[in-house]
Amino acid sequence: MKSDRLLSILLLLQTRGRVPAAELATRLEVSVRTIYRDIESLSAAGVPVYAERGRHGGIALLPGFRTDVTGLTTDEARALFVLAAEGAHHALGLDGALGSALRKVMAALPAPHRPAAELTSRRILVDPGRWLSGPRPAVDLDTLHTAVFADRRLRLRYRHGGETEPRTYTVDPYGLVCKAGTWYLVADRRRRGQLFRADRVVAATVLDTPVRRRDGVELADAWEALRQRVETRPAGLRVTARVLRSRLDLFVRIIGTALVAPPEHTGGTWVTVELAFQELRAVRQLLQFSTSLEVLEPPEARAELARAAASVTALYADVRQPDTGRTAAPVPSHPVDPGPDQVP
Repeated sequence: MKSDRLLSILLLLQTRGRVPAAELATRLEVSVRTIYRDIESLSAAGVPVYAERGRHGGIALLPGFRTDVTGLTTDEARALFVLAAEGAHHALGLDGALGSALRKVMAALPAPHRPAAELTSRRILVDPGRWLSGPRPAVDLDTLHTAVFADRRLRLRYRHGGETEPRTYTVDPYGLVCKAGTWYLVADRRRRGQLFRADRVVAATVLDTPVRRRDGVELADAWEALRQRVETRPAGLRVTARVLRSRLDLFVRIIGTALVAPPEHTGGTWVTVELAFQELRAVRQLLQFSTSLEVLEPPEARAELARAAASVTALYADVRQPDTGRTAAPVPSHPVDPGPDQVP
C-alpha cells in the first residue's frame, strides 16, 4: 500500500540520512519515478523532504526533523518481543542494551499495541540451545567482533576438530553467525570462503591491514554458500538398517542427520531406514543402539561394526573392578531413553 511505502521512506531517511532514489526504489521494489512521486506526496503532507541531484546527491530530510511515529502494527510490535536469540545478545555483551531498547520501543508503541507486546514477552520463549548438548566452552567474541566492524583482517590461531595443535591463518572476515547456539566466524582465506568455530579460536589478533573481501559478496551470501557446502557434502557410504519401532523416535533424534529418507512405516516390530555416511568408520556410531538396531547392508558396514564390537569386548573382557574387586554391573541392551519429562 502507498501509505506503508511512504512511511517506510520516511523511516529510512530518518535513519540513514541522504539516500539515493535508486536505492530507495530497489529496497521498496518500485520504480525511481514512483519514488519521486512519493517524495512529492510527503512534501505535500508537510514533511520537509528534498532531493539533490548529482553524483553524491539523493533524497534527504531537512536537518533536525524527527518524527515519533513508529508505524508498527500489532504483529510487528509482538515480533520485536519474541527474543529468538537471547544467547546471542549475551555473547556480544548486549543484554543491557537489548533490555533498554525494548523498554524504549514499548514506551513508543501506540497504547492499543502495548498489552499484546507485553503478553508476548511473557508467554513466548525461544531457547536456541539443543537438548543434552553438554557444557559449552567459553567464547571470547570481542576481538572477532572488533575486526568485523572495523573491516580489518584477522590473524587466527585455530584448532581444528580432531587436532591437538592449533594452526595459524590470516583471514578476511565477513561477519559472525550464531547457529543453534554456536558462534561461527565467516571469512575468506585465500579468496575462498571458510567457517571457523569461535570456541576453537585459541588466539586472535586484529591487523592494521584493511579487509579484502570478494567484490559483491555479503555475509548472507558467504554464509549460504558455506551452509550448503556443509549440508550437501557427498556421502561415501549408503547403509540400510532396521530399527526397533519402540526406539525409532530416539534413533531419529540422535542420528536424524544421517537419514536420506523418512523411515518406512510398514508395520511390525522393525522399521527399515536408509542412512548415508561420509566414511566407513562413521558407522560405528550406530553401536550406541546395541541390539535395537541391525545393519543389513552393505557387508563392509556389518564387518566394521563387528570389528568395533570385538574391540570393545576385548577392552572389557575382565569384568572385575580394579580397585574394589566387585563385579561390574551388566551393560543394558538398549540405549537409555531420557523419557518424556526430559526431552520432548
